[in-house]
Amino acid sequence: MSMFPDAWIFRIWKSETAGQAGVDTTAFTTSDPLRLWIIQMCIIIMMGQFLSLGLGKIRQPKVVAEILGGILLGPTAMGQIPGFTKHFFPAQSFQYLSLTANIGVCLFFFTVGLQIDANVITRNARSSLPIAFSTTALSFGLGAAISVPLYHNFVPPVEFTYFMLFTGLSFSITSFAVLCRILTALRLLDTTVGVVALSTGMYNDIVCWSLLALSVALVNKTSGITALWILLAFVAFTVFLMWPVRIALMRFAKFTRSSENGSTIFFMTINVIVFWACAFFTDIVGISAIFGAFLGGVIVPRKGTFAISLTKKLEDVVTIVFLPLYFTLSGLNADLRLLNNGTTWGLAIAIICLHFAGKFSTCTISTRVSGMSWRESSTVGLLMCCKGPVELIILNIGLSTGILTRRVFSMFVLEALVLTSIITPLVSVLYNPERRVRALFEGVSHGSIEDKDEDIGDCRLA
Repeated sequence: MSMFPDAWIFRIWKSETAGQAGVDTTAFTTSDPLRLWIIQMCIIIMMGQFLSLGLGKIRQPKVVAEILGGILLGPTAMGQIPGFTKHFFPAQSFQYLSLTANIGVCLFFFTVGLQIDANVITRNARSSLPIAFSTTALSFGLGAAISVPLYHNFVPPVEFTYFMLFTGLSFSITSFAVLCRILTALRLLDTTVGVVALSTGMYNDIVCWSLLALSVALVNKTSGITALWILLAFVAFTVFLMWPVRIALMRFAKFTRSSENGSTIFFMTINVIVFWACAFFTDIVGISAIFGAFLGGVIVPRKGTFAISLTKKLEDVVTIVFLPLYFTLSGLNADLRLLNNGTTWGLAIAIICLHFAGKFSTCTISTRVSGMSWRESSTVGLLMCCKGPVELIILNIGLSTGILTRRVFSMFVLEALVLTSIITPLVSVLYNPERRVRALFEGVSHGSIEDKDEDIGDCRLA
């Protein structure tokens, strides 16, 4: 007899007044998905907050608590309670959670873009591009190497070439979302290390998304020219935003006196429309809406206090409601019960060690060659090792197309969680506040760097 009689824990949700006796108030219906969505949000937020209280004491960012919370709420732990998944997280409801999560992560990237001066990123392109390309190339090679024993031990039902492409991509990717969150939590966005890591991470992910498009094209037997078209379209769109659109917004801010007297409702509306238009374009070309959202924040005029006030209005609801959902949803799809033998654990540990050693060493050396100190170079190398939902997106594509087995998918989820959890403590020790070098923000007229850090650096993500 089961220790947990089926659905015993859910009887408190049964209502005798919900239309007829015994109606389950948690039942999911497409005609009224809001009720279950509210329950799911409460569970996810409370789980994330509960775990972050304990993990925060050992210098873990909240994102680790949220991913771990998703794993615990999924089939690995609480999903083993009879009726839990059926009542609280049925598969049919995931499309609504996913939509909300993607809206939230776009808003988060918009607020990150609001805190970044475009001049700083363009000035660092010369140093960031070589770091991004060298790190991506070596990481891809290490992923291709580890794919040989993985393929022979777990025999996915696809050609080895496709499997190698996806394992190489999972090694190459740096989770831009998690990187932004760690930089914000540690208040590194306006430091030299933070700017180099952010721009390098962005270029790294663009290359990886293009390679992902190529991989999917090869799997679907379509033309690989698609990847080249995506990359060229994104570059052209970025140039268009950074010059004509950005200049137009600055002139419009002057015309509406938003840069002098504070933002008008009309000017704010225009900026929000531009933000969603950017996210829409990058999504339809295949890069991902989050990059468009980030660029939409970068091009917002910096003169005056508009960027600061808009960030303050958005950051609380984004970090309390939306982001926990995005990261928890990624953990819900993992099942660590599949790591159930010595071979699997040995390969999982090899993946973690090989990935960290390869990416850290390559990025550190490349950054050092560009002129930064060993301490700063090592910090950038550590930051580039962070993983998370972006890697999980690639893994989920591989899983849905049959390239990755569920066991290999779970091994890479474990790798993402372990690598992300060690980054913040190591960076905090290696690059403490006394050793930080602030980047120079051109065109900032609303106070010193210290004032800027005090105003918008704290997004309450620690």
